[in-house]
Amino acid sequence: MIWIALLVAQPTAAAPCAYDRDRLLALDLNAFDQDMTGGWRKLEEDGCEADAADLIRDWRVAHHARETILYWHEGQLRADLGQTAAAIALFRRAYKTAEQDHGFGWNLYVDGTIAFLRRDRPAFDMAKAKLAALPRPTGVTFNGPDGKPHPVSWPLNMNVFEGLARCWDKPYKAAYACAKPLFRVTKPDPA
Repeated sequence: MIWIALLVAQPTAAAPCAYDRDRLLALDLNAFDQDMTGGWRKLEEDGCEADAADLIRDWRVAHHARETILYWHEGQLRADLGQTAAAIALFRRAYKTAEQDHGFGWNLYVDGTIAFLRRDRPAFDMAKAKLAALPRPTGVTFNGPDGKPHPVSWPLNMNVFEGLARCWDKPYKAAYACAKPLFRVTKPDPA
């Protein structure tokens, strides 16, 4: 009987994935997807990958959005959750046209990531080799989260491929974490 009283007396914890869905769905694309400490990313940071993936899907539908990056980010979250078939289907919608890619090797990154999820090592190695052979575009600079020019190693996403290769036998989430980050994103100190 005492244990029942103790259970009833315990304060109810807030749902770990509680968030203001309407506010997030009202954000513009940049605030929703590219804010490294806000938008859907805050949910992921809090361990709410499934909610974040569903939110990206819902944002895409609500805004009739076709940006490939949204398919990519939802796909990454689905892959993190072990939803491999859904992740691959989303990644296939993330390909860019040659004009959109500008020689940055995005489609090779997509190819290699799909190959990783399919556990197709020859296809992964081929995508990785093609990415490694890409020449760096001239006159291109990269800005960090602070908007200032930031040195970035070339080719883009090779660090991810190297991590996936090092951790080939691990699930996507663990293997992706094997990549050396290009730079860390931190929240600014409150003024």
